Amino acid sequence: MNYENLLITTENNIATITINRPTKLNALNKATITDLNKAFKTLAKNNEIRAIILTGSGEKAFVAGADIAEFANFSIEEGMQLAAEGQEKLFDFIENLKTPVIAAINGFALGGGLELAMACHFRVASENAKMGLPEVSLGLIPGYGGTQRLPQLIGKGRAMEMILTAGMVTAQDAYRTGLVNQVVPDAELLDYCTTVAQRIMKNSPYAVGKAIKTINANFKEGKNGYETEIKAFAKCFGTTDFKEGTTAFLEKRKAVFTGK
Repeated sequence: MNYENLLITTENNIATITINRPTKLNALNKATITDLNKAFKTLAKNNEIRAIILTGSGEKAFVAGADIAEFANFSIEEGMQLAAEGQEKLFDFIENLKTPVIAAINGFALGGGLELAMACHFRVASENAKMGLPEVSLGLIPGYGGTQRLPQLIGKGRAMEMILTAGMVTAQDAYRTGLVNQVVPDAELLDYCTTVAQRIMKNSPYAVGKAIKTINANFKEGKNGYETEIKAFAKCFGTTDFKEGTTAFLEKRKAVFTGK
C-alpha cells in the first residue's frame, strides 16, 4: 500500500514508519493522521511484524506539531471533532496496539508531535531532540491526549510547568524526567531502536501484547489494573507460547515463540 505522507520499510520482522513531510517539518495534518491509522492497522494485522519504529524524515524534526493552517478557522464543534477523531483514529489506537511501538524522536517533537510520541509504548531521543507542548501560546490546549499522558510520564508538577509555560525541554531533560527512555547520538538512533526491538522480539508476542494491555489498564478510568492483570495472566496459561516458554526453560534452550 502506498501512502502520500509516509515511508514504510520492513526488515527482520520490524517495521519502520517514517512520517515524510520534510518541507513541513513532518507536521500532522488530517491526511497524515489518516495514513498513519491505515498503516498501523495494516501492520497490526500482520503477524510477521513483531515491533514498529515510528520516526520522522530529515534531521530537523520527528513531528514539529499539528498543521495549524488546517484548523485556524475552526468552530467549537469542529474543534471537538478534530480532537475526538484524532484521539480515536491514531493516538489511542497506537497506545492500545498489541504490537509494541517505539518512537524514535529525531529532532523537534512539539504539540501533536510530542503527543504522538507519548502515545507510543516508549520513546528514544537523539541528542539534538527538543520536546514541548506549546499549545497555550496559540490560545489552545493540547487536544490529542497531551494533558493526560504527560503527567502520567513525568508527574503533575512538571507537566503543569511544561504545558503552562509552553516551553521546550532538551533530550537530556526529557531523559531526566522520564519522558524518554534513552538518549543516543543522532546517527545511532534507529540502530538503537532496532536493537531494543530485537530484544522484545525474543519474547512471547502473546505475552508482550497482554503486558501492554494490563499496563495501560491502570491509567484508564473505570478499569481495575489488578483485575485486568489477573485475567490476562490466567489466559497466558492456555497458550502455545506458555508451553514453549516453560518447556524451553526446563530444557535449557532458547524458546521459539509463535504468538499463539
